[in-house]
Amino acid sequence: MSERIKILVSEEDVDKRIEELGKEISKVYGDEPVHLICVLKGGVFFMCELAKRISSPVTMDFMSVSSYGSDTKSSGIVKIIKDLDESIKGKNVLVVEDIIDSGRTLSYLLEILKSRDPKSLRLCTLLDKPERRVVEVDVDYVGFEIPDEFVIGYGLDYDQRYRNLPYIGVVELD
Repeated sequence: MSERIKILVSEEDVDKRIEELGKEISKVYGDEPVHLICVLKGGVFFMCELAKRISSPVTMDFMSVSSYGSDTKSSGIVKIIKDLDESIKGKNVLVVEDIIDSGRTLSYLLEILKSRDPKSLRLCTLLDKPERRVVEVDVDYVGFEIPDEFVIGYGLDYDQRYRNLPYIGVVELD
């Protein structure tokens, strides 16, 4: 079996949209600092590119969470594998995600972060699959709404491969 990759969102379109998101976010925060929280691993590529395009002062931190255990379906129980390095109390927090589908993990994670008393808490995702939503999540900034397909590139992987592609693609198996 061989694999082909169909481009869903081109590198140029990804770059252009991240530029627009950076401007939108900068307008909201102005001169106030914004603390970006990246959900590892997939969100790293997007967060780094987004941070470069935000004119407000930016700090960053990272979290790693799992809701899958050894299964391929989300258990709905979120386990924090790597927590934040510093407190978010009183900070403007922007959670940066690569993709939102069911919303289970993110909904739980946002509740945890809310309990830590940030000044504000917003959510930005590169990709949104609303038709997969099981739990409603309020998304403040969306790069692209995409159909229910398994996507790769720009941090998203298929068996740990393809994260480094500069575009969003779909693996097609022959």
